[in-house]
Amino acid sequence: MVLITEDLIRRRAEHNNCEIFSLEEISLHQQDLERIDHLDKWCKELKILYLQNNLIPKIENVGRLKKLEYLNLALNNIEKIENLEGCESLQKLDLTVNFVGEVSGIHSLKHNVHLRELYLVGNPCAQFDGYRKYVVATLLQLKWLDGKEIERSERIRALQDYHQVQQQITEQEEAYLLKRAGERREAQSKSSAPQPDRQQVQGRNPGFDGRWYTDINNTLPETAENKENCPGLSTGDGAEKENHQDKEFWQQPSHYTPESRIETHRYIEEKRKAKESGR
Repeated sequence: MVLITEDLIRRRAEHNNCEIFSLEEISLHQQDLERIDHLDKWCKELKILYLQNNLIPKIENVGRLKKLEYLNLALNNIEKIENLEGCESLQKLDLTVNFVGEVSGIHSLKHNVHLRELYLVGNPCAQFDGYRKYVVATLLQLKWLDGKEIERSERIRALQDYHQVQQQITEQEEAYLLKRAGERREAQSKSSAPQPDRQQVQGRNPGFDGRWYTDINNTLPETAENKENCPGLSTGDGAEKENHQDKEFWQQPSHYTPESRIETHRYIEEKRKAKESGR
């Protein structure tokens, strides 16, 4: 598990002469972080915090950042909006492309009276019928949602339909949470049992975005550069067996879940390290 350390913060605070106690902005994106820690004790002056593109599963340990105005947690593994009530100055929250299915968690953001911008696009909850109406009617302080301005007329309509939309959202949320509980049980059983035959899982359905997350063909074009850089697409007589194993991994159907994202990320890291050690 990659954690936030004092050394990491100092290295990312070069613009502040490596001083962390007076730090107002820090970028910790793409650091493979799996937990938010220490920042609320070491960097209490933070106004801008970039944590996008990590493996963080939970919003935590930011409640003491009273001056924090912008928090970017896009492209992580977050499933719930929580623990932000203490961020009294929060104006912008970016949770683009996470795994938030409990849209009712936005009620906790009512305490963030200065919140003006919220991004939830790319989360399961953004696929719910009535999602935008529900958020617009719940968070009256918001001015922008998913990059689109909230007009006064839109808010009036959302408030008029609130009770109906709330019931609709509750039903969809309950269905999603049941599905998610099943995915967790499946992930736990997979981690404690031998891997099944790849052919046995071909009938599973894709995740909420309609794609297999670990299917390389859905994410990368078959170019000469990708064939060289991507394990599942590389060629070479001496590595034929290894390439076959790689191809199996990338083509294995997988639910679009935090577990699948971590599995894919770690697989890539293992291949990279193996390649570097063989040089």
